Amino acid sequence: MNPLYEFDSVFLKNSERIIGVDEAGRGSLAGPVVIAAVILDFKNPIEGINDSKKLNPTKREKLFEQIIQSTIAYKIVEVDVNYIDKYNILQATLKGMFESASAISQPFDLCLIDGNKVPDGLFCPSESIIHGDALSASIAAASILAKVYRDRLMRNLDKYYPLYGFAKHKGYGTAQHLTALKLYGPCSIHRKTFSPVSEMMESQIK
Repeated sequence: MNPLYEFDSVFLKNSERIIGVDEAGRGSLAGPVVIAAVILDFKNPIEGINDSKKLNPTKREKLFEQIIQSTIAYKIVEVDVNYIDKYNILQATLKGMFESASAISQPFDLCLIDGNKVPDGLFCPSESIIHGDALSASIAAASILAKVYRDRLMRNLDKYYPLYGFAKHKGYGTAQHLTALKLYGPCSIHRKTFSPVSEMMESQIK
């Protein structure tokens, strides 16, 4: 058995269903943060599930489709740039975690959340797991859904903002992206409170 499924099986002894929750895009300089919640069917494990960061894009895309087709339930939530800039990325991520988990949870479920914080108000038990996407099949599945969904979104946004190379770097602070920021300044989907975006805006004012 995949060790990630073995990890989750311990929790299944005291819970009827497990909800895995993870995000993608937290450290990006542009675009929304995307959060996914997933309830896997443990009677039909999916081969190859792992932390999305450890999978190549082709494998992630394949697993995305397998998870969507075989999961008991899932929900993907976007939290936009305006909310991120107004309340900060932590609050935006917790908001997405709450909304995605709440959409599919029942009181008897257990919610496993990647990281060290859980959102307030969930009506089912929850537990945060640091590096959970590398330990838990449920969290890893959520990480794949969030990552693939967001990558597709950023490739689509690249069509509207072609100067920045979003299709390639997905909004992260690569050398290409930082050069584009310097040349063209931020666009409407950049996170204005994130450095170096904020620093770029301040330098333009001066």
